[in-house]
Amino acid sequence: MMNRRKMIWSSLGLGSVAALAGFGAVASVAHARELKPFTLSGRALGTKVSLLVLHNDEGAAQAALSDALAEVQGVDKVMSLYRDDSQVVALNRAGELARPDARLLEVLRYSQDLADRTHGAFDVTVQPLWDAYTQAKAQGGLPSDDAVRKAGALVGWRDLDLSDEAARLRRPGMAITLNGVAQGYAADRALAAVRRHGIEHALIDAGEFDTLGRKQQDQPWVLGVQHPRESEQIVMRLAMDGRALATSGDYETYFTPDFVNHHIFDPATGHSPLELSSTSVLAPTALQADGLSTAFMVLGAERALALAATLPGVDALLIGKNGQTFRTPGLPALTA
Repeated sequence: MMNRRKMIWSSLGLGSVAALAGFGAVASVAHARELKPFTLSGRALGTKVSLLVLHNDEGAAQAALSDALAEVQGVDKVMSLYRDDSQVVALNRAGELARPDARLLEVLRYSQDLADRTHGAFDVTVQPLWDAYTQAKAQGGLPSDDAVRKAGALVGWRDLDLSDEAARLRRPGMAITLNGVAQGYAADRALAAVRRHGIEHALIDAGEFDTLGRKQQDQPWVLGVQHPRESEQIVMRLAMDGRALATSGDYETYFTPDFVNHHIFDPATGHSPLELSSTSVLAPTALQADGLSTAFMVLGAERALALAATLPGVDALLIGKNGQTFRTPGLPALTA
């Protein structure tokens, strides 16, 4: 799938920070231990990756950043749909993959568990629907009902078999996409890398956000959720508390200008869900936040909030196409 970068703005209080683009004009940090900001950026998984750590040793900080970026790019090498040598492409091409990378198995097993929890609202086998819509768009329109029906018949998470020895798609023509989980997983891998180097304060943007520590001694990292219809407006600012943040929306990759048809598909219908325009999720890991933000778009507000209430450490902000907002009680929103 194409990049579905989330348009969540970083509001660091460290100077001027561009929307998602990273940390271009970071000023000095007032911190008891005189920590300084160090940054690194690159590309992976169809998006720009921006990494920021606070540390008092430049060499240690740069080593941490390099390892973190390598982790993200390693996920890209295994899970990208735009690399002929990725394992996801190999699985889709042959229908079977011997000896899957441990990272791929971890993400696929999480995805299958999420599919089970959501009764199929989240499903990595929706790639045939994406193909149908992108092919029709290239011809200037939408796929026919028959094309949607045929693509939808190839969707079914229970027909993806996983073991340590192989991953297999049971039916010819099936294909997977990890667009709804790979960026979050990459952010988690990057955060683990900086932790290994002793970093205590970091902001990871791999298309989804992971945070560690604080931006200053007495201030948390703050991230702002973009209005789904007004790109220069912030709907809510969130004080990050060590959890990860992911957002899915109908506005970044869409097939019709009214946002009715976009890159998120309801596996049950073959069409995009109609209730919500944006879902932002805080969760203990970015992998979890990423997958849930996609699932919540499909589930709709009532079922999404009910599921969030059963998951430890999960909060959500949901925005309807009519502008109505829904939120869980524990959302760490800032009023100013």
